[in-house]
Amino acid sequence: MKKILVTGSLGQIGSELVMKLRDVYGASNVIATDIRETDSEVVTSGSFETLDVTDGQKLHDIAKRNEVDTIIHLAALLSATAEKNPLFAWNLNMGGLVNALEAARELNCKFFTPSSIGAFGPSTPKDNTPQDTIQRPTTMYGVNKVAGELLCDYYHQKFGVDTRGVRFPGLISYVAPPGGGTTDYAVEIYYEAIKKGTYTSYIAEGTYMDMMYMPDALQAIISLMEADPSKLVHRNAFNITAMSFEPEQIAASIRKHIPAFTMDYAVDPARQTIADSWPNSIDATAAMKEWGFKAEYDLDKMTTDMLAKLKKKLTAELVMN
Repeated sequence: MKKILVTGSLGQIGSELVMKLRDVYGASNVIATDIRETDSEVVTSGSFETLDVTDGQKLHDIAKRNEVDTIIHLAALLSATAEKNPLFAWNLNMGGLVNALEAARELNCKFFTPSSIGAFGPSTPKDNTPQDTIQRPTTMYGVNKVAGELLCDYYHQKFGVDTRGVRFPGLISYVAPPGGGTTDYAVEIYYEAIKKGTYTSYIAEGTYMDMMYMPDALQAIISLMEADPSKLVHRNAFNITAMSFEPEQIAASIRKHIPAFTMDYAVDPARQTIADSWPNSIDATAAMKEWGFKAEYDLDKMTTDMLAKLKKKLTAELVMN
């Protein structure tokens, strides 16, 4: 990767990935785009252009004008939000993906887009979910992700586009606020632990889901994109994970730092139904073997870092306000 275009740059992943890519590849070599412009560091620290990814011509023009060799396509509507407006989600998620793939095909760019544990469904094996298995998701987001995995495979096989991707678990970060995902309780809980010392979980006790701390997710993207293509058997939709836990386990981890922290439950049926359709834990062996994937953070290490960074962030926001 030498010159990189990122869509969805102000989202949960993009807001951190752009900054990391600029550190690694140089600020002038990372073109950030999103549907709106803000005063965030992503916008002010390097090249930024407004882009609606459903506008295929503009996407192509930005990529061509900047002579990019890599497109990282992150713009999407997340799981819980997508369920509320499924047709809009289909048009944005699939239309945007096709436009980005077409730009990559026409301009001979490497291409990355993430899939998700949301690509799995109720009939998927729940524990140690294999790389290659039945998927059959029951959400629009999941349907989009499965279609996207197949589309990326198609563009590689039919047109020779160097497509790559991972199935992300729930991602936990102190930088971007929660953005409408089913796993966002695992971000909200840290905010509430610091602010109020208590949290009401919308996910039920005993509901296990795979999770990953954002630094591991960012490194996974870079490692996969830099990997030797001859070693990649799967290319797209690699299972990756760092940890699997249920709400009480994350609460117990927080109590090691905030002993008085308490948690209760007010289960959201819509998000709980989505969570129940996903795996408890997934098998990341293919990613480990084919490109050396390895997560650095477990639950307790993540909690320690998350609380420290979030306290600093929230204190700074109080001072500014």
